[in-house]
Amino acid sequence: MTSPPANDRDPGFSPLEIQGSVLARNTVLNFFGLALPLLVGFLTIPVVIHRLGTDRFGILSIIWVVVGYFGFFDLGLGRATTKFVAEALGKAEYEKVPRFFWTTIFFQGILGIIGAVVLALITPWLVHRVLNIPSFLISESKLSFYVMALSFPVVMVSGSFRGLLEAGQRFDLVNYVKIPSGIVNYIAPLLGAMLGFGLPGIMVLLTISRLITLVVWAVIGLKIFPILKRGVAIHRETIKPMLSFGGWLSVSGLVGPLLIYLDRFFIGSLLTMAALGYYSAPYELVLRLGILPQSLLITLFPAFSALHGSRELEKTRILFGRSVKYLFLSIGTTIVLLAFFARPFLKLWLGESFAVNSTRVFQILAVGFFANALANIPFSFLQGIGRADVTAKFHLAEVVFYVPLVWVLIKQWGIEGAAAAWAIRVTVDMVLLFWGAWKIGKMAPSTLAENGIIRGAIPLTLFAFAGYLLSGRPWGAYGLIGLTFGYLVALWFYALSQAERFWVLNKSWEILKRRATP
Repeated sequence: MTSPPANDRDPGFSPLEIQGSVLARNTVLNFFGLALPLLVGFLTIPVVIHRLGTDRFGILSIIWVVVGYFGFFDLGLGRATTKFVAEALGKAEYEKVPRFFWTTIFFQGILGIIGAVVLALITPWLVHRVLNIPSFLISESKLSFYVMALSFPVVMVSGSFRGLLEAGQRFDLVNYVKIPSGIVNYIAPLLGAMLGFGLPGIMVLLTISRLITLVVWAVIGLKIFPILKRGVAIHRETIKPMLSFGGWLSVSGLVGPLLIYLDRFFIGSLLTMAALGYYSAPYELVLRLGILPQSLLITLFPAFSALHGSRELEKTRILFGRSVKYLFLSIGTTIVLLAFFARPFLKLWLGESFAVNSTRVFQILAVGFFANALANIPFSFLQGIGRADVTAKFHLAEVVFYVPLVWVLIKQWGIEGAAAAWAIRVTVDMVLLFWGAWKIGKMAPSTLAENGIIRGAIPLTLFAFAGYLLSGRPWGAYGLIGLTFGYLVALWFYALSQAERFWVLNKSWEILKRRATP
């Protein structure tokens, strides 16, 4: 991909192309980039808990949460790097790439240092006053927070290098780095616990791993984008648009966790800890399913940014419509099956008590997840065209009605009311985002119809309705298996176009040939 630049405008890499096959490949790569570290965490966390003990593991989890929430010091500049670099690549204005990138790196470094200082200053207050930490772990906890604060600048600068590669659609390289570094986030605590390092030692291991990851990001980024070596400087004209865009992203970053965790806080205060447990288990499972739409979201954001930069409205409409269709079918099918088999699945996974108390909650949350997944498309689109202010304003508006809604529904219907409140909130969010994409980005409803969403919605709706009639009957499980087979056949011949079927068969054949080749 790289070659020596021929002149000042030659970036040393090929022009950015947004193609369906590339986007599909990147989505699959992103899925594995998210799923593999989670799998490692699932396997290692029980051992870490056993080695560290519940008190130390609780402190470790708190440190992860605090450090994660301190990410608002980023001011959205990591994502802004992706947006503005992708836009410059779409316009073939390669000289702007180093301007945006190095300005962001400078601010990310400064903000990282500020975040580290703030966390170090409030650590005594957190440890002594806010967190209920056992007295024998006070010193160890304070030192752990101090060590982790040192990694803030490293993490923030790393975000800009990753955003640079995402802007160039180099998700192969992104995941070559992200998968090992994500796995190390779980392996380092395991290694530290087995060696008896304690929490400060584990924090040192994590900080060293993040520093190594930054070096790798930098080496790859400078190799893929050699143009960056020519203009290491701050460019004033790039500061205002990046801070404006990033600032609105920070609003969403602050409000988002409130919308995610508010229901559980109210359940814990209005109901019982047992009720919170029956709610949290299916809720966490539904959140983990989010890696499916998130894999696509990570891919689409720089693609929409690049297409916006090159002003290719027709390509943007096709990408928008087909993304909605494919996500609608894949997530919709998954959610219908989960809803059908919710009770036996919960019984197998968590036991009879969860099957009795959490089945309805799981089903309601699954419906909400479907709406939340679809909302990722207009969300990525609006931010890709630079309207992060719209998504942030929608989040602020949702807080206003969601707080009283979740309170009232929990008081009325307990944890099922909490699930209903969340499902209503994410459905409203989806409607607002599609409306915003229509009004601002000209993604009219006809865009969806032209790309086959109606032909996909009909078999899915019939599948859900027929499955509802079969569920609960003695022979219903066998009927659902037959129904699912018929539904998949209908999707293949009715929902997918001839070109789409040919593409799937062609790609499948290519994969089989690669595996068969010695």
